[in-house]
Amino acid sequence: MDWERILLVFTDILLPLAAGYLLKIHNLMPQKACDWLIRFNVVVMVTVLTLMSFWVLPLSAQLLWLPLIGVLITAVPGVIGARCFAGQFDNELDRGAYVISAMLSNIGTIGGLCAFILYGEEGFAYVQLVAAPQNILMVAAAFPMAKYYYEKHHAAKRKAKLQLSFREMFITWNQVGILGMAAGILLQVFGVSRPPALGVLFHNLVHVLAWVSLLPVGFLIDFGRARFYYRKVISMLWLRFVIVPVLFYLLFKLLFTDKVLLGSLLLLAATPAAINSVITAQLYKLNVDITIASFLLTTVVFVLVVFPLFFFYIHFGGRL
Repeated sequence: MDWERILLVFTDILLPLAAGYLLKIHNLMPQKACDWLIRFNVVVMVTVLTLMSFWVLPLSAQLLWLPLIGVLITAVPGVIGARCFAGQFDNELDRGAYVISAMLSNIGTIGGLCAFILYGEEGFAYVQLVAAPQNILMVAAAFPMAKYYYEKHHAAKRKAKLQLSFREMFITWNQVGILGMAAGILLQVFGVSRPPALGVLFHNLVHVLAWVSLLPVGFLIDFGRARFYYRKVISMLWLRFVIVPVLFYLLFKLLFTDKVLLGSLLLLAATPAAINSVITAQLYKLNVDITIASFLLTTVVFVLVVFPLFFFYIHFGGRL
């Protein structure tokens, strides 16, 4: 079972990324097909899986801290990124891409796997509760933020005043995943049991979701263009691996005493930039290369430096 989980890193993360990249360099998939996959993922797959997961999500008062922490792990880095680091860029499309990369972290995939390696099923379960709001936050917070920067850029080009309505920001097909969350919660509140067959379907759809979401990311990766932004996103390393973990460590020490929970949450606070930041940038025509540079740089540093240090510290009895 452990080997099967580790194998998912290759089958559900590396393979779809590689497949998308190969489809691009060999001209086997047009850009329109990539854009269609992105929309299908956001509108259909995220909605269905959100409904099914919230249908059985535990809603006890004690565990409600964890989804709240999931919200804070998205909001706090986004605010810090916007206030302290995004100003280095010359236009709103670049600033927006940086802020989105700061907001969205790779909790569900890399965070879940690493927590499982460190703490087993208990750590993995904690991660899922923190990760539960991530898809909702992508459509409820990151998408409107991306729309804001997109419209601000074009208002500046027209030398016109920025005008955004509530509908333009929050009521689009990209936000339909919120309805899935609401439907799942209502089904649980009213005591409607999820059929066992849907549980089996959910586990199969997770793998489909991985391919539908990651294959377009592989297609969008351009190593040649992303390399021009590595130096500009170096600050993302400080934000992801120093500033945010320190801030949240202080909060976690006040709230929790369980070492497995504390370690799992601290690990999540230091996860790299999310793949979903690339999807968001593509949807709203921000600078995709900045999100790709952030994703690649933070992921490599996390896998090669941050997680090994954390692993050996915990393994040899370090105190949190």
